[in-house]
Amino acid sequence: MALTGSPRVVISGIGVVSPYGVGRECYWSQISRGRSATRQIIEFDASAFPCTVAAPVPPLTIEDAPIIEARASGNGSDGGHSDPRRYSRAALIGVVAAREAWQDAGLRLNEPDAGVLVGSSAGGIDVAERSYSEFFTDEWRRVTPYTIPVSIVGMISSEISMALELHGISHVVSTGCTSSTDAIGYAAALIRSGEAEVVLSGGADACVTRGIIFGFCKMRAIATKYNEIPSEASRPFDRGRDGFVLGEGAWMVVLEREDRARARGATIYAAVEGYGSTCDAYHRVQMNPNGEQIVRAMRLAIKRSGRAIEEIGYVNFHGTSTVLNDAVESRCVRELFGSRADAVPGSSTKSMIGHPQGASGAAGIVASALALSRGFLPPTINQQHPDPECDLDFIPNAGRPASPAAALCNCLGFGSKNSAIVLGRV
Repeated sequence: MALTGSPRVVISGIGVVSPYGVGRECYWSQISRGRSATRQIIEFDASAFPCTVAAPVPPLTIEDAPIIEARASGNGSDGGHSDPRRYSRAALIGVVAAREAWQDAGLRLNEPDAGVLVGSSAGGIDVAERSYSEFFTDEWRRVTPYTIPVSIVGMISSEISMALELHGISHVVSTGCTSSTDAIGYAAALIRSGEAEVVLSGGADACVTRGIIFGFCKMRAIATKYNEIPSEASRPFDRGRDGFVLGEGAWMVVLEREDRARARGATIYAAVEGYGSTCDAYHRVQMNPNGEQIVRAMRLAIKRSGRAIEEIGYVNFHGTSTVLNDAVESRCVRELFGSRADAVPGSSTKSMIGHPQGASGAAGIVASALALSRGFLPPTINQQHPDPECDLDFIPNAGRPASPAAALCNCLGFGSKNSAIVLGRV
């Protein structure tokens, strides 16, 4: 998937629903200042679980989505899709973020030759859990007829397509934690090839549910030592880390050719310049400690961007706050940059928002696009106890002004998957 010599693809709109609330400015204001979104779980009783903290999105409804001006042939309505039973939480936050991104890009409903390609790992898991809990009890008559269509992962892109009246491609990529990075990589390729004029891409996941929390507790992958101080639970690269904090949210971007965006007078945040993806082919949930394929994915993304490695001036780390993953990723980035490694700053957005599963790649890509466009690098918080196995510049605890030419965004996932995207400053 070589990118050099092809039309330049840019991000011309951004929409966000994060654990902080609705809006890209809300998201940026919090991560740029190093504010933690982790809190006690109140959505259900988690008191018996080893982990009682997470970073869920606050409650919202479809009315929280920005209104988009319809074309002359439309009436600006939502087609009757305001019924909350029609949405899983992931689809709902995906629609709200998508509408903000579309509005930010200055686009209207029913935009010609526009499509949707987003990532999600769990889709409507909240609907499935609730319905199955009712089905296997004497409350089975309460199961909603919307259970199947609302809970499937592919419905997220369909809901966004319906909300924006888009008739092009409408697909969901589900590759675990790398889902939204892969979706953005594929979407950019569609535009370069001329198969689409505009693509709404990104990721949405809402996995703070009883079953998912309990499952990660059983895996011993989730933080358990900081239940009394939630804001310190996610601490990537710190010696005191003991697992990730489960997060959720939706991060959406509008992708189009640079010449098209400039002709419309759109705001351009960054260019999507290179994408690389590999597989360790090693284990269902553990990365290969040798890190060979992680390094190869990063190198592929840089090569396909057409940039020299010396132009990469910021890394958005996968940085989950798990013991093995952080150490391996640190070692891989040091190998990638060699003698320059200590001079390349990077940060983990997950230190503040937790790990939003399939949406995590898009969360980091949006953070990086805003960082490039605004000349400021967000921090990695909770850096209190340096770990000799994680010895890079993680922008500890406070962000800093900087204007790198390009950023490397890492994403690693279950099933041995590794994906990376290079963003360029415009």
